[in-house]
Amino acid sequence: MIFITRKEHFNAAHRLFKAEYSDEKNLEVFGKCSNPNWHGHNYELFVTVKGPVDPETGFLINLKDLSKIINQFVVDKLDHKNVNLEVDFMSGKLASTENLAIAIWEQLEQPISETGARLHCVKLFETERNFVEYFGN
Repeated sequence: MIFITRKEHFNAAHRLFKAEYSDEKNLEVFGKCSNPNWHGHNYELFVTVKGPVDPETGFLINLKDLSKIINQFVVDKLDHKNVNLEVDFMSGKLASTENLAIAIWEQLEQPISETGARLHCVKLFETERNFVEYFGN
């Protein structure tokens, strides 16, 4: 089995808050990330897939195809968007990096499996110092 990773990039705004919390409670729990006027990140997304190498092509998956899948199902929906308000697959979810990584996995798992590869990991960098890795359930 081999693993291969594709890196993509998107910019998005979000706010960490719970509507049932007061502004003070949101500030206490989420800090500056609860700013009512939103804040943004330059996200780096790493998608790792796994499987056998096709002896005919020498590929696990054509990276152009993987890039198209990531862009169609994730990046095009997130780039220059407000995660809380404009991203269908984040509707009703707290827009944390953890929840975003899980939702990205859910968007990618099926289309990647249709190529014969299997999704192994979604790694999402929110900042240079903060990132999440998700390996599925």
